[in-house]
Amino acid sequence: MTGLVGGGRTKKSALRIETYGTLDELSSAIGVARAELRGAQQPAAAVDAWLAWTQDRLFDLGSELATLPKDRREGRPSVGDAEVKALEHAIDAAVMELPPLTQFIHPGGTPAGAQLHVARTVCRRAERLLVALLDSEEIGLPHALPYLNRLSDALFVWARRINHAAGIPEHIWNPAGKPPENL
Repeated sequence: MTGLVGGGRTKKSALRIETYGTLDELSSAIGVARAELRGAQQPAAAVDAWLAWTQDRLFDLGSELATLPKDRREGRPSVGDAEVKALEHAIDAAVMELPPLTQFIHPGGTPAGAQLHVARTVCRRAERLLVALLDSEEIGLPHALPYLNRLSDALFVWARRINHAAGIPEHIWNPAGKPPENL
């Protein structure tokens, strides 16, 4: 068993715990990406600022999930429509700096870019867990799902932006690829 904010107890295997635990994992993956960005020039500094903001919002969302609706108090930080719109703006701004994407790409590039792709996949898992949680109980967080959906897209374009700025070409998916002949 584990404690919730407000004093409630629940099983460690509860979907709520799995969901906010995955948000914590996502924040950790973002922390690794931020460490990889340290000391780099633009656009890394701008992306790092967004990642720092994102870690704070993930903490807010995790705290909300760790609190049953009946135990939530006014004035606590929360993820709302403003955060969703901020991510949409950040996505649009980053996309404007990139060449159009006409094919699927594989994760990779710079260490920071590759780590942002890892964070994106963890974010998608958190989003799937949140959908399951929403299907199983009323959590009262209407902006949580749109926020995670936009965040995964933001992490994708931020990875592309970091790789593009470093001059690292994207690894394009080759559906007709043949195995190498030699090692």
